[in-house]
Amino acid sequence: MAIDPSAHIHSAALVEEGAEIGPGCRIGPFAVIGAHVRLGTRVEVKSHAVVTGRTEIGEDSVIFPFACVGEVPQDLKYRGEPTRLVVGARTRIREGATLSIGTEGGGGVTRVGDDCLLMTGAHVGHDAQIGNGVILANQAAIAGHCILEDEVIIGGLSGVHQFVRIGRGAIIGAVTMVTHDVIPFGLVQGPRGQLDGLNLVGLKRRGLDRAEISALRAAYGQLAVGEGALQDRAAQIAAESDSPLVREMVGFILAQSDRSFLKPQ
Repeated sequence: MAIDPSAHIHSAALVEEGAEIGPGCRIGPFAVIGAHVRLGTRVEVKSHAVVTGRTEIGEDSVIFPFACVGEVPQDLKYRGEPTRLVVGARTRIREGATLSIGTEGGGGVTRVGDDCLLMTGAHVGHDAQIGNGVILANQAAIAGHCILEDEVIIGGLSGVHQFVRIGRGAIIGAVTMVTHDVIPFGLVQGPRGQLDGLNLVGLKRRGLDRAEISALRAAYGQLAVGEGALQDRAAQIAAESDSPLVREMVGFILAQSDRSFLKPQ
């Protein structure tokens, strides 16, 4: 066991032999820290939280009561292989959230990036890859093998089907089921998620100038009403546009995926 002398561990906490506890960490009463866990500098694990498995938590992250972080996947094919969960810096994992380690067949690592907020009851399934600055609202569920790029927002009580990709800056409304890939900066809402335009509020909050937003809106319009398949329209836009954000959006469409796309309405 490697516990930094500056760490504060409540006498009622359980820290298993072999765990690594970094400088300035705080572990509350009745928290459980498994033998293969590594906590970075100033990580706080509040009362009754469980951090187990081969799990790494980045500096200044906070894990709130009754969260379960690093347990085995909800996958019947899992046979105890030594897979991992890696959580970045300054991420907040709120009450009752659940994060699974990876599986051998899915790459072996579940990742959550820096500066994320996983609200009450949120779930991150095995082998999911969650970018930086992602927000999962209350009871949002991310299935196995999903990819959420940076700054994605998932509304409360929403679910994302396994293997779905959600592009950077997209927003998913509350009580929405997402079964297909979502383009960067897309806005998805409705019980059976439909692509309903761009996340214009998010784009404006990021301080993008009017010209960039207009270019994205024009490209979205071409995707919606142009001739040929979606990939054909995306390839044509990529060849014609010099906007970095437009090229990012259509490049996402042209990349390899295990799912089809939500198409512009």
